[in-house]
Amino acid sequence: MSRIAEVIVLAQDADEVMEPLTRYDDSRSWKGIFYAMSPGGNYGFGWGAEFVRVGSRTGLLRHLESLPWPRPETVQVLIHDEEDDCFGLWMIHDGKLVEIPLPRTRRAYWSGPYDDPGDPPDPGVLCRTDSRPIEWPEENEGGDRSRPPAW
Repeated sequence: MSRIAEVIVLAQDADEVMEPLTRYDDSRSWKGIFYAMSPGGNYGFGWGAEFVRVGSRTGLLRHLESLPWPRPETVQVLIHDEEDDCFGLWMIHDGKLVEIPLPRTRRAYWSGPYDDPGDPPDPGVLCRTDSRPIEWPEENEGGDRSRPPAW
């Protein structure tokens, strides 16, 4: 399924940790590379990647949370799926990357169970609640949490 997503990783003192992710590696579950963002030409403060298909990013968050971050409290992952109204924020809590709820946003999931193991998991859609009513996608009460994590 084609759904373009941009991912930005911000982390302090993480050049060494992120360096392997700037090269292709077919052994990873996710496919892609990160590019250093260093506007002053010195050390990077962030890295960005674009994923064209949902399946190419499966396992990315698990991979990122497994890395030996020198300062895990500074790790922030910003994710913008093409259907999202804005970037979502993920941070390491208790060793796991978890989505941090943002004010005036809500993640919605398509209704109906996730029942096709051949399809990549559905990441849902992050909607702004202060700009328009959430009419799409249709969602079950509390969202459909039967889907495995998309990232």
